[in-house]
Amino acid sequence: MDVVVVKKWGNSHGIRFPQHIMKQLDLHVSDELVIEVEDHTITMKKRFKHKTFEERLAEFDGNIEVEPFDWGEPKGRELI
Repeated sequence: MDVVVVKKWGNSHGIRFPQHIMKQLDLHVSDELVIEVEDHTITMKKRFKHKTFEERLAEFDGNIEVEPFDWGEPKGRELI
């Protein structure tokens, strides 16, 4: 269990995350977190971020995988 201290930061307050937690959660500087408070418990989740076309293209390895899809049994006069 890690313990962090709430510190004054300008007109706000902040906490610092230990490096091993940053690595474990794949957090980086400027990542956005969604904070929820319920029953005196704080929950923080990394905000979902859509990747840009350029980011997706950089990750593309040239391999296209097509998975079969079960359309079910014919119900009418479909051509098979």
